[in-house]
Amino acid sequence: MSRSLGVPWDDALIGYDFGPGHPLAPVRVELTIALARALGVLDLPTVELLGVTPATDAELGLVHTPDYIAAVRRAGDTLGADLAHGLGTPDDPIFAGMHDASALVAGATLTAVRAVHAGRHEHAVNVAGGLHHAMAASASGFCIYNDPAIAIAWLLDQGVERVAYVDIDVHHGDGVQAAFWDDPRVLTISVHESGRTLFPGTGFPHETGGPGAQGSAVNVALPAGTGDDGWLRALHAVVVPLVRAFSPAYLFSQHGCDSHALDPLANLLVSVDGQRTAHALLHGLAHEVCDGRWVATGGGGYELVRVVPRTWTHLLAEAAGSPLDPEGETPQDWRDFVLQRTGSHAPLRMGDGRPATFRSWTAGTATDPADTAIRTTREAVFASYGLDPAVA
Repeated sequence: MSRSLGVPWDDALIGYDFGPGHPLAPVRVELTIALARALGVLDLPTVELLGVTPATDAELGLVHTPDYIAAVRRAGDTLGADLAHGLGTPDDPIFAGMHDASALVAGATLTAVRAVHAGRHEHAVNVAGGLHHAMAASASGFCIYNDPAIAIAWLLDQGVERVAYVDIDVHHGDGVQAAFWDDPRVLTISVHESGRTLFPGTGFPHETGGPGAQGSAVNVALPAGTGDDGWLRALHAVVVPLVRAFSPAYLFSQHGCDSHALDPLANLLVSVDGQRTAHALLHGLAHEVCDGRWVATGGGGYELVRVVPRTWTHLLAEAAGSPLDPEGETPQDWRDFVLQRTGSHAPLRMGDGRPATFRSWTAGTATDPADTAIRTTREAVFASYGLDPAVA
């Protein structure tokens, strides 16, 4: 399906680093790019590596307050905590050059969205991005600047009338939802583990948007223990019909892979095979609804060796129009690099050996907890789009 893919990249992107022992270790992005290179994904004729520049204060200001931007810069210069702005907490510790590193991540996602908006590329993927928890005036959940929200706000500034944002990270995409809570031009859909069992404790079906934007926020709060079957069913039963009905000009997706069964910070049981199936679903939806205009980012993901590099390499390959065989072997030189870089043994194959099949959702047979979550979300928002929540 793809005609071309832009991949913003600069080795300096791994400078977004909260320090030793922090779960959001930049080696996960480094290993992803190394695997994509080893498999030839980045050398495909449909792929172009794009240079990256930091987002300016004006661009950051599309979402963040001037006081907050100044606080981030000051904290990175002085290494002093600013708890009023969420800086210096265990989740978001201070590190030297924090503003520059964070602005570069945001700049990479802006590079991605500009490449698609200008028609230079049909798709663009920033694996270092997806920092979806940052709020207008505070850091949150390992996120300093909210690069997806900034990129979407930039699109709106260019006159784009409708953007759909789909977040498949295991954590609720609360920062992006908050940024566009009152804006009917942006449909935010988050499919995540329920806030009853996971940070940030939000993202329930009754959160449907502010005055004048009812139905523009959509949340599927899946129960802990949901695997491929329920997770993929939620995407098909909620994301697909709503994006079709909304008919956006752009699809923007966040591909946090902490939904995986091995992720140490969450409680879903999704496989790499299920995640690559979701990448393909969103790719196809972009072509069906948005004439192929698709911007994607990484996000969460804390199993640094066995999950993140494979899942996001599948994302890059899918977006490039050359999907990888999940039964294929990982390259030996990449495995050697992983061992040298991390001291851990890399996975031997590109998938988990799971079929990633799912039962279609139907109202009459919705009996398990995942089905209940899907039904509750459909009942909360489908009528806003003229859809019958009981009809699959």
